[in-house]
Amino acid sequence: MTLAFNPEPLVLQSFPSDEGWPFAKYLGACGRVVAVNYVGEELWSFYNAPWDKRVDLARQLMDIAEQLTNNDFEFALYLLDVSFDNFAVGPRDGKVIVVDGENVLVADKRLIKQNKPENYDLWYESRFEDCDKEACLSFSKESLCNRVTVDHNYYAVCQNLLSRYATWRGTTGGLLHDPPAHIAKDGQLEALLDECTNPKKRYGRFTAAKELRDYLTQLVSSSSATAR
Repeated sequence: MTLAFNPEPLVLQSFPSDEGWPFAKYLGACGRVVAVNYVGEELWSFYNAPWDKRVDLARQLMDIAEQLTNNDFEFALYLLDVSFDNFAVGPRDGKVIVVDGENVLVADKRLIKQNKPENYDLWYESRFEDCDKEACLSFSKESLCNRVTVDHNYYAVCQNLLSRYATWRGTTGGLLHDPPAHIAKDGQLEALLDECTNPKKRYGRFTAAKELRDYLTQLVSSSSATAR
């Protein structure tokens, strides 16, 4: 019954925040009502935050995409509804948390390797979709469930939250809009975001996502050093 109506409580209990998963803490349920802890303000509240803050949040979002895609448990958790309202930021630690556990597809990589469906070992590239609606996301549930290596989470975060393609509440430009002049002039950030969203090379999104995480980490480190 839970799986049919709302799998969120099962996701929150199977991948608990106490063990490092980026989800809200499951407190209990009564019928179809699920209680979780209050995480903080939604990510949208930080859309116009200072640049250093937005860079830190962007790095955390890419870290979440990586953790949910590749982890020691060999479960891939694919986010099917990615928008600014489905993430929140802790008021004390500034930690980004996924607050929508309902639209999460869980794929057992060990089972996929064991059953070996057709093309299971071919890397799956999500298809870019440029649309004028909010939080657009194209995906094939069949492919997500039958491939071991998938770039969906990188695609979802880059397109719907970080890049110039991100559209939400009448805005465009994503969380990393209006970078400082020296970063905009360098062009590396824009190039990585574009390749992560709409790759020009085969498997380009996999490479761009890794390089983007590294680049954002460098920016966070630089801002921390400057603050000291």
